[in-house]
Amino acid sequence: MNRSGFWGEVKKNRALLLMLTPAVLFFLLFAYVPMAGIVLAFKQYNHTGGIFGSPWNGLDNFKFFFESGNAWLVTRNTVLYNIAFIVVNNVLQITVAILLFEVAGKWFRKIAQTVMFLPYFISWVVVGAIAYNLFNFDVGTINSILTTFGMEPIDIYNTPGYWPVILVLVAAWKSLGYGSVMYLAAITSIDTEMYEAAEIDGANIFQRIWKITIPNLIPTIIILVLLAIGNIFRGDFGMFYNMVGNNGLLFSATDVIDTFVFRTLISSNDIGMSAAAGFYQSILGFATILIANYAVRKYDKDHALF
Repeated sequence: MNRSGFWGEVKKNRALLLMLTPAVLFFLLFAYVPMAGIVLAFKQYNHTGGIFGSPWNGLDNFKFFFESGNAWLVTRNTVLYNIAFIVVNNVLQITVAILLFEVAGKWFRKIAQTVMFLPYFISWVVVGAIAYNLFNFDVGTINSILTTFGMEPIDIYNTPGYWPVILVLVAAWKSLGYGSVMYLAAITSIDTEMYEAAEIDGANIFQRIWKITIPNLIPTIIILVLLAIGNIFRGDFGMFYNMVGNNGLLFSATDVIDTFVFRTLISSNDIGMSAAAGFYQSILGFATILIANYAVRKYDKDHALF
């Protein structure tokens, strides 16, 4: 496009470009400009030299992370939790969206969406407080009910085995409304004539879901899963820290890269190590999404991100 053509397009679409400007500035300021700080992963940071004036130390920051003895544990926990979140959350969200579309009346649908959406806006600090009041050994609601019926209380905060299930369920509860709304929007965009034709041909509700709804949801599912895979090496710090805190008895089952780095940074004030761990997460996440996108392209290039 020539110069006059380019500026002609800008002038023609100036209203749309103006509305796009805040989003562009947001990502420039908070996603791209801070990338310059990646040099901290290869420096021995000091406050005198700052980000760019501190001396280089090669890969020493990465050595600290891997020689700590916890690199494999926290990486494994991060990946397994995110895989569980992706599978469970998407299955539940798709199921709820289909149910709302198929069996709900207009008013019931709106009320159900509102009720399910509310947990998304609840802070993880509040969720952590709710969990503590439910699971506390001495005064928690669950143990109070168990002792009322003559059963033994459960020491949840000292038993790591309970927490993978608890965290997966809490994450699903909190994200159910938001995710189901996205899938419901995708379902409502499906051509209604396909449903009408299927109904005329005698297809029942389950056949319509299996033959029409789910196939038409596949592009949306693939995009959302690929975006989630990009963060598969990043744990939700707010969730893990507020649900578990600094309870060392649970670290074997709940510690992820983000919480490990945070505690190390607080105790040692080693900014270079935390930057190295963040760089490690980003590289692994980038490689993972490239591999996943390549696999999708081999299956159907029209469904790939790029």
